[in-house]
Amino acid sequence: MVERQLRRREITDERVLDAMAAVPREEFVPPELRRQAYRDGALRIAEGQTISQPWIVARMAELLDLEGPERVLEVGTGSGYAAAVLSRLCSHVVTVERHATLARAGAERLARLGYGNVEVRHGDGSLGVPDRAPFDAICVTATAADEPPRALRDQAVPEAPIVLPLQRNGRELLVRIRGTAVETVTAVRFVPLIEGTED
Repeated sequence: MVERQLRRREITDERVLDAMAAVPREEFVPPELRRQAYRDGALRIAEGQTISQPWIVARMAELLDLEGPERVLEVGTGSGYAAAVLSRLCSHVVTVERHATLARAGAERLARLGYGNVEVRHGDGSLGVPDRAPFDAICVTATAADEPPRALRDQAVPEAPIVLPLQRNGRELLVRIRGTAVETVTAVRFVPLIEGTED
């Protein structure tokens, strides 16, 4: 996966490549899909959600420019896979999931696998996690409409990278925002960012 899907497609951050190699992706997919865990594509998990394609996870992590001491907010825990990758790149990850079943399963899985610097919350990701702010970087794994939610901007330290997909002009685009600068990276396809929670 690292050589064929990531390095050959211009993922160059060695720390990200090492993290992707170290995290056992098969532990984060449904049992019946374990044989497909490393294929070059997204896979379905519970609650109509997905575990993103390996390249997308690596690219989003790379765009955060993490050096090690940062505190990162992830919106959209899903299976916990991306949080596990991020946990190897920074000091602490707070990840928030709107589906209670996914949040519980993700927390149990991450704890079982030894990712002790990841804190899983059940809540409305569009509101961030105010009691853990500010964050040095924010990663959103669901598509927002046109702009990131105001709460997320407010919880980022000045010039912190916010990496997320945005719906603009009928297209979903992965962007990195730093202050007033917006960098468009690539076209993507994610589930929508929905306000509220599900029990």
